[in-house]
Amino acid sequence: MTSSPMKGGVHTDPLDHSDPCPLASSSEITEHEFSCHCCYDILINPTTLNCGHSFCRHCLALWWESSRKNECPECRERWEGFPRVNILLRDATEKLFSRVVQKRREEIQNNPKIVRSLLAFQRYGDEQVSRGPVLNTPRRGAGGNDFFSGVLTALTCVAVMLLVYHWSSRDAEHDLLVHKPVTKWTSEEVILWLENLGPWASLYKDHFLREQVNGRLLIMLGDEELSKNPYGIENQTHRKAVLAELERVKSLGVKPPQNLWEYKNENPSWKQWTEFLVKYSLLPYQLIAEFAWDWLGVHYWTSRFIIINSMLLSVLEGCALYRLWIRSELRILPQKMWSHFWKVSIKGFSVAIFWPVIPQFACNCLFYWALYFNPIINIEQVVQQVLRPETQVP
Repeated sequence: MTSSPMKGGVHTDPLDHSDPCPLASSSEITEHEFSCHCCYDILINPTTLNCGHSFCRHCLALWWESSRKNECPECRERWEGFPRVNILLRDATEKLFSRVVQKRREEIQNNPKIVRSLLAFQRYGDEQVSRGPVLNTPRRGAGGNDFFSGVLTALTCVAVMLLVYHWSSRDAEHDLLVHKPVTKWTSEEVILWLENLGPWASLYKDHFLREQVNGRLLIMLGDEELSKNPYGIENQTHRKAVLAELERVKSLGVKPPQNLWEYKNENPSWKQWTEFLVKYSLLPYQLIAEFAWDWLGVHYWTSRFIIINSMLLSVLEGCALYRLWIRSELRILPQKMWSHFWKVSIKGFSVAIFWPVIPQFACNCLFYWALYFNPIINIEQVVQQVLRPETQVP
């Protein structure tokens, strides 16, 4: 006669070959496999979070009470809703390690601090349930990002007003040098073209003005004429710069566009408009990076910070879209975008309204803080996103 397996234990009679659960043996299942990653002891009332990690109920309550964060203590992913006890895992641990679990329960019940934490945690859960389901989406930045969004909106409003003023009061398009053929330039327009080359060109504008050089005479000038009187451009570097720009004018027949107003009056083609709208809608950070790349020669470090930040924000956007895709939540993407649009708009217009009364020193400090420290913050966020289980490549 063979003895039956011990009920609620993990040991079986070695002579019994009819064990329906060969995995439930002490050689294959140990307490370590059912240990909490906070206290490293057997799981008591195991609670499984959205990320898949399980902890003792009281360990999770102590973590929440000390940090006040709805995050996993191990991977820092925010949980949604209110965590519940994993009944299947609880029954399994109680069945396999009943004596150990009972001993741990008595220790927990005799600890007043743990009991208070569990009660506070449960009250918090009841409040969450009474408020209804709340979608906890990870915040993408600190308060500096909100201020930066407000600054961007305020500057956009100012830019729109300046554009309206300029376009309503500017001269006719045929008077702009980007449209007017160089052969029809007046002497005043030649001086204007010369001043646009840089501050160093103002040293020679009196010479051109005294000689009444118009567009036809300008395209006839060469290295020898510029080096001698009456122009007297003795600096070889300055002379090369003038000649290089003059060659561009000769090849185009008009002045090359150099600023926003002149580029606007270039009347971009449908292909350029299509490229701009596609990048603006789908790849806005790449559009910003391309603009910053063109300004590397003027603002070297600022442009580099903007390019790096654009790359980091692109990675964060990609991780967010991938997370929505694997969770089959792409259908709520328009709702999230619309909600974010209104949030940024309200904050932006609030900053725009109070902009005149905000001290300039405070604005400068916060603006440059957002510009130079946001990449550091975004690097940390990128690392957290990449380390999340749902964003790791299997």
